[in-house]
Amino acid sequence: MSERTIALVTGANKGIGYEIAAGLGALGWRIGVGARDRRRRDTAVGKLRAAGVDAFGVPLDVTDDASAVAAAELIADHAGGLDVLVNNAAITGGVPQTPTTVDPATVRAVVETNVIGVIRVTNAMLPMLRDSASPRIVNMSSSVGSLTLHTAPGIDMGPVPTAYLASKTFLNALTIQYVKELSETNILINSACPGLTATDLTGFQGVRTPQQGAAIAIRLATLPDNGPTGGFFDDAGTVPW
Repeated sequence: MSERTIALVTGANKGIGYEIAAGLGALGWRIGVGARDRRRRDTAVGKLRAAGVDAFGVPLDVTDDASAVAAAELIADHAGGLDVLVNNAAITGGVPQTPTTVDPATVRAVVETNVIGVIRVTNAMLPMLRDSASPRIVNMSSSVGSLTLHTAPGIDMGPVPTAYLASKTFLNALTIQYVKELSETNILINSACPGLTATDLTGFQGVRTPQQGAAIAIRLATLPDNGPTGGFFDDAGTVPW
């Protein structure tokens, strides 16, 4: 492994993902910018490098098995290993979206990216993470995936797209399962909620900036070795499942 910390951020060409890459890069880390669109990926890498970040592009379509394997091979060849994985790439599936009207194909597409994509990328990167001295996995979730909040009296989570909401609940469950399976390793794995952030994912409707939304992922990516694992956090602390 390199003496420098190496991180991969998926969906890092824009929004929260870009700001996570920028924040971790500002720490002196080497950052893999994971994105499927070449032009946007190259633009993001250029901006990060201009800001002094040691960034490199990682062609990555999280819905494609071969792409995830190729991305792992590129990181191994280019950086020598991986210490931190931030699973940030996600889609909403569009709006409006209710249980009685949503197209099942939309649900499949959202789950393919937001959940299966996390499995695909995590498993491809896991051999390198196992070799790291202080490995971290951060899954970008959302409080809209909290069943506790959705069923609490007096709390209105708003008109959240059904498929997106369910995918984040699914992702939280997946995070817990990874923690259980990898409990004998030193990998710290947590879910993060960025809050309602103004990005293209939300139609730029939100009270937080992408930089603010990235803060919790940066904190979880830089946890000390005795830090928490198997948790769900936002800037204020623990988010209920």
